[in-house]
Amino acid sequence: MNSTKPIFTECNSYGKEDVTEALKRILSDSGLLDFVKPGMKIGIKLNLCAARKPEAAATTHPVPVAELTKMLKELGAEVVIGDSPGEPFTRPVLSHIYNVCGLKICEDAGAELNYDTDFTNTDADGVILHEFAYCDWLTKCDAIINFCKLKSHGLMGMTAAVKNLYGVIPGTIKSEYHFLHRDPGDFSNMLVDINEFVRPVLHIVDAVEVMEGNGPTQGTPRHLGLMMAGKDQYEIDRLCAYILGVSENEIPYLGCAKKRGLLAEKPDTAYLERAKKYIFSDFTRSGATSSWFLYDPTDPPIKALLKKALYVVLRSKPVVTEGCTACGHCIKGCPANAIVIKKGRAHIKRSKCVRCFCCQEFCPTGAMKVKRSAIARMVEH
Repeated sequence: MNSTKPIFTECNSYGKEDVTEALKRILSDSGLLDFVKPGMKIGIKLNLCAARKPEAAATTHPVPVAELTKMLKELGAEVVIGDSPGEPFTRPVLSHIYNVCGLKICEDAGAELNYDTDFTNTDADGVILHEFAYCDWLTKCDAIINFCKLKSHGLMGMTAAVKNLYGVIPGTIKSEYHFLHRDPGDFSNMLVDINEFVRPVLHIVDAVEVMEGNGPTQGTPRHLGLMMAGKDQYEIDRLCAYILGVSENEIPYLGCAKKRGLLAEKPDTAYLERAKKYIFSDFTRSGATSSWFLYDPTDPPIKALLKKALYVVLRSKPVVTEGCTACGHCIKGCPANAIVIKKGRAHIKRSKCVRCFCCQEFCPTGAMKVKRSAIARMVEH
């Protein structure tokens, strides 16, 4: 098997039989589980961004995780599963999220749920990150599997394998990093830095039911019916963007990966040809920041200035819509302290807003949405 080429197969439901067969095709039959040795402790890093029921398509569905656990246990491995959501990284919060996300069946399958909330400031040799807070539970594993969810995303346009590893940063510290690295290019390079540090041995994408619209937590579930896997997260995310009908230029971190030589300029057309029949022609995005605007040190001064001007004109912004209950979740999650409650409704101070979309990501009612500029919408169409 080509080590960079993603594998995908149909999985029409979260029924145990469908899931088991799909995982067997993309993992066992391809040799992607050959790394597993008896006695290994394998950490499965999920997408558990918030307390959402499995049918909401906001989190990694528990049935594939349970079936993967059984496969790893049969190979003699110990399994621990977990994530660090955007809320405080505490045992009560984790317990609540595990319960709502339906992970009891993973425990029944033999997995340990992680409750270790310690973290370490770890040195990193990145473009942006030279030190960052890293969850300790992952350091105690012999290997890490990144089991993500395919969804729309307010800031990055899409979340799949690469963005999911942002969850190795504990709890609300993620909001601090949003504030520190508010430029889309810096944030994208930070994501690549994290991926190059963590280096999971395997990436799996739950794309049976994906999320479109107001993602990554309050969008609309949509059936795709696929499971994907591979060793190269950048190629996997390139495939995901292709299937969603989203241009690679609209996924900023893919642009960063290309510039750093981690992703080929052109994809392997053979596997994209196979995926053509699954492409969405009308996928509803959450609002994206195009990689057209990303800083490139090789740009001449005029081009760099033009990029900055285009970014100011075309960038998206969070807006408060109907349904706001003044619950205050957006205030807690805003790293720039740019939100206040007035007359029973959240209001955004535009002079302070850094457009990190933390408010949109964790609004429990979906009232906070991403708005693309009128010019950006004209360019898009």
